[in-house]
Amino acid sequence: MSTDSSLLARSMPNNSIRNLRADGSSVWLLEAVGKNLSDTLTVIYPIPFSIGRKAGCSLQLQSKTVSSHHADLTIRDSILYVVDRQSTNGTYVNGNRVTGMIALKTDDILQFADVAFRIRCNDHATSSNTVAEDVCDQALALVQFDRMMEKRLVTPFFQPIVHVDGSATIGYEVLARSRMFGLETSAAMFGAAAKLNMEVELSQMLRWEGIREGLSLPKGSQIFVNTHPLELGRPDLLESMTNVRNMTPDTPITLEVHEAAITNPSQMFELRSALRDLQIQLAYDDFGAGQTRLSELGNAAPDVMKFDMGLIRDIDKGPVDRIKVLKSLVHVVRDLGVTALAEGIETEAEALVCKELGFQLAQGYYFGRPAPPNRFTEPRLSPI
Repeated sequence: MSTDSSLLARSMPNNSIRNLRADGSSVWLLEAVGKNLSDTLTVIYPIPFSIGRKAGCSLQLQSKTVSSHHADLTIRDSILYVVDRQSTNGTYVNGNRVTGMIALKTDDILQFADVAFRIRCNDHATSSNTVAEDVCDQALALVQFDRMMEKRLVTPFFQPIVHVDGSATIGYEVLARSRMFGLETSAAMFGAAAKLNMEVELSQMLRWEGIREGLSLPKGSQIFVNTHPLELGRPDLLESMTNVRNMTPDTPITLEVHEAAITNPSQMFELRSALRDLQIQLAYDDFGAGQTRLSELGNAAPDVMKFDMGLIRDIDKGPVDRIKVLKSLVHVVRDLGVTALAEGIETEAEALVCKELGFQLAQGYYFGRPAPPNRFTEPRLSPI
């Protein structure tokens, strides 16, 4: 959702606010939900109050998702109502699509397509139509989360994973994205999920949708999908991976587990064995950021070790001792028969040093930024 102040076209003059309050009428307002808005409070006046993209609406929203005449607001017996005008992308109150006339109350979240507002009344009016954006958007995110889960409204992005010399792409990591306001990133989604104890359900849905969308990637692409730490040790992790494998029997898949979640080597050994039965590879993510000991990794070695970007950043400028330590770690990993992958490479110089250190695979902005699957059409694939 755009948060540009150009979304807001018209507000009520200050003297009209004072006149309304003087005659005892309720003053209803729309508070724009978003950051960096210069005009965040708009008085609902005159009545009926029209919202849409076309000029002449009481509130003109410069967003392509909003219909030309999207909705109307009206007041009856001091109660505020919203009516959708057969808009293309819908009007929503607290995440529920509007059909007919719906009564509104203070603090309701009102959306016109993906442009969101909070309903305010009376004591939120000030001598100015503009107030600072000092409220948290968590309420909207929680409202949106249920709808996102129910409708699976996520848009997986993919980041290339390549041979360290950049000669060929071996696959892509799925990165969670959404166009739902307040839930655009993985961190935002899991932040909302944590408040509802739904981290596992979210993680399962993101894997499923990521692999499903990834089927349009070049044939033979290895798809790397993530886990949430709460999933480890739970039987539904393998159940979800079995379901994924049944959906696409031939797609190469790698399941990533964060290094910090690897606290039980025997558990990881069992997971690795079960994944191999499903012909799914295992990767340990962010290696070097946690406390995992190499001796433990040897008891349950993954197929791929993804070295944390903190070890890679500016490695070309690092002291000799730092480079020696990283080189020794790479060699230990490779001696275990594990493929070493360098994460977070952003420059050619970093890529060259990683190649010299013995890394086999690489990932980072230097090789490709996350993008929808239709951005990756060239078959530059090579097996791990």
